[in-house]
Amino acid sequence: MVSREAQAAVIGPPAAAPAVQGRAAEDDLSIEYPSSDGMPMAESKRQYTPMTDTVAALENHYLGRNDIFIAGNLLVYYRMNHNRVRVAPDVLVVFEAAGSHPRDSWLVWREGRAPGFVVEIASPSTWAWDAEGKRRIYANMGVEEYWRFDPTGVCFTPPLVGERLSAGRYQELPLHRDGAGMLWGRSEALGLDICVLPGLELRLYDPAAGRWLLTPQESEAGRVSAEAALRVSETLLQASEAARRASEAARRDLEAENEMLLARLRLLESGR
Repeated sequence: MVSREAQAAVIGPPAAAPAVQGRAAEDDLSIEYPSSDGMPMAESKRQYTPMTDTVAALENHYLGRNDIFIAGNLLVYYRMNHNRVRVAPDVLVVFEAAGSHPRDSWLVWREGRAPGFVVEIASPSTWAWDAEGKRRIYANMGVEEYWRFDPTGVCFTPPLVGERLSAGRYQELPLHRDGAGMLWGRSEALGLDICVLPGLELRLYDPAAGRWLLTPQESEAGRVSAEAALRVSETLLQASEAARRASEAARRDLEAENEMLLARLRLLESGR
């Protein structure tokens, strides 16, 4: 099976693909731009998990922001009227987008802008194209930040590379390693830290909020935990209400008994 990267390599990017083209009369609206190229989303779970977890974490982080569009493995067409000239970033973020609603594909000249942040998840068959061909395409397209992550630990070292576009060329961003062995770099585009934990787990950290962006599994676990805590709270509330009702009934019984004793006392006093 010919990979998406091999197809793109054959097609190749234009010599000087414009970053953004305004929608003009020469835009042939009769041309169809497929939403799928028939290729698998990922070679294995090693690529699939960091891709989907990162997309979900970013969607949750930017929830409610209608000007930010986030997607994974979405076909991006960047040359007007050429529906075979395309690339499919594993993770992409578009800033100042015209709405966060889903798209079948992203047409740079119609949307008015290219992605501002891209992550590619490496595999043995794709990492070289990610580092060369796709890198040229993203630079020509005007992608502000380009990150590459190797979940296999065998494609490149260190397993994280971040680059920022400057004067049309990518400049490598500094990486840091803490005492626990975590590798990380700061994404200026996102305002987040891109981190690789020991064990080659890709995670995002929000330094302003001092918290990790949650994966879908963690979000689900938190939801289940919150629901369990709510059920415990409701049980305690019901027990408290039952105790209050029992106390109220006991009080009424005591008042009734006191009334009966007072009535007997009055009878005794009247018989003297």
